[in-house]
Amino acid sequence: MKLAVIGTGYVGLVTGTCFAETGNQVVCVDIDERKVEKLNNGIIPIYEPGLDVLFNRNTAEGRLKFTTNLAEGIEGAEVIFLALPTPPGEDGSADLKYILKVSDDLGPLLKQYAVIVDKSTVPVGTAEKVWLHISRGAKIDFDVVSNPEFLREGVAVDDFMKPDRVVIGTKSDKAKAVLNKLYAPLVRQGNPVIFMDERSAEMTKYAANAFLAVKISFMNEIANLCEKAGANVDDIRRGIGTDSRIGKRFLFAGIGYGGSCFPKDVQALAKTAQEYEYDFKILKSVMEVNNKQKSKLLPIIKKHFDGNLAGKTIAVWGLAFKPYTDDIREAPALENIRALLQEGAKVTVYDPEAMDNVRNILGNQINYAHTSYAALDDADALVIMTEWPLFRTPDFGKMNLLLKNKLIFDGRNVYELDQMKEVGYTYYSIGRETVTPEVAQSV
Repeated sequence: MKLAVIGTGYVGLVTGTCFAETGNQVVCVDIDERKVEKLNNGIIPIYEPGLDVLFNRNTAEGRLKFTTNLAEGIEGAEVIFLALPTPPGEDGSADLKYILKVSDDLGPLLKQYAVIVDKSTVPVGTAEKVWLHISRGAKIDFDVVSNPEFLREGVAVDDFMKPDRVVIGTKSDKAKAVLNKLYAPLVRQGNPVIFMDERSAEMTKYAANAFLAVKISFMNEIANLCEKAGANVDDIRRGIGTDSRIGKRFLFAGIGYGGSCFPKDVQALAKTAQEYEYDFKILKSVMEVNNKQKSKLLPIIKKHFDGNLAGKTIAVWGLAFKPYTDDIREAPALENIRALLQEGAKVTVYDPEAMDNVRNILGNQINYAHTSYAALDDADALVIMTEWPLFRTPDFGKMNLLLKNKLIFDGRNVYELDQMKEVGYTYYSIGRETVTPEVAQSV
């Protein structure tokens, strides 16, 4: 099939590349000339494990192309995906200006029937708005479908190629037939293609992300209660995660969620509820808990240093909002680094993938180490913000030689308490007891 993907951000690039991998002819369109030039030269602007292999194969074999020309990009396309940004507006609602602008442009350019697919995360009723904007200039038949993505950064290629489910919102039998054919190679093992109306599909995406955010914030609240009650949140996670009604995922306590989806989508769903005059109390609490959780470590760090961080050097491991990505949108690390700087601390950071993105924002306000160990050199403490596997099994002997103090503030519960007692560190984590050298010696 001939496909067009408008927008080469995270969702658009993964979508276009993966559909090319299943044998389709894909043209990706973007107005950013520099980005398109880089893509045409084989430079991928995002880090996503496994994407480079598919990208290189399909560009080399001519199935995946890039252009800034919308008319050229959609020529002959049977399906046109809209993978455009929907940033939060000042009131928290999703901003549809990019999608609706492209919809206006598409109408006069359509020369044959096409299925227009909203791939972006959009509020309920967007498909109707897109149809209206396209119809103003269109002279031929078309359908607008909602087909939300459920990609997890870090495993997005696997998620796309082996989806748990495919959700398609449309009332058109013609559009159903086209998309059934398109997705058939991806669901050969029997995972469902679920058809529903457009509004339900749009709501499904928000409901999924909001529910996962609820799980995260709930466990962070449990962790905060554990600290007061003397319980261990890791044991509780294992105790409830084996319940099939609850499941093991998204139960890890920490310093809150970030990224491009959860904060924006929870906020947008809450705004939708407000527009329909519904008081969505759980979502309000989720956002409140997460906002507080992001800054949870700073008071602990300040208290340890008797309220004075001026002149202290703090090493930070992890900048991305989660492992296996370079995405720093809404990352707790940024908020904490800024707070440390305001307290007069010097900050040295290391992340395997996200340092260039942080450098674009913070510039020379902080120091950037070329290795995780280099970040520790002459630092007063280590703060862990992202649970990269690299950080899980360090050489503590080497760390001892570099750090001024055997002191770790762990926002992701990377280490086991017994391990910290054994190596003699003062160790602060989330929802668990604080380990001190005195505790370690008594064990």
